[in-house]
Amino acid sequence: MAKKSAIEKNNKRKVLAERYAAKRAQLKAAAMDENLSLEDRFKARIKLAQMPRNSAPTRVRNRCEVTGRPRAYYRKMKMSRIAMRELGSRGQIPGLVKSSW
Repeated sequence: MAKKSAIEKNNKRKVLAERYAAKRAQLKAAAMDENLSLEDRFKARIKLAQMPRNSAPTRVRNRCEVTGRPRAYYRKMKMSRIAMRELGSRGQIPGLVKSSW
């Protein structure tokens, strides 16, 4: 089980990323727009840099829904390999059969 503080920090990052997504997209589009003047594009980049760091979607880490583990994460199942293997062995994931030989 991951530290609760790490899980909560990641949840706050998710909330911030969702809250600022529209504004970040607007500023990024302005910064990349070739039709705007260099000053306007630079101002857009400055505003983008002044936004909270944790509002960037790249700072959100995929974590296991069951254990909070950040590594070996399967997107389709939203869990780590260890949690998936354990639940699969118990027969709690439909269609998953643990192979053994």
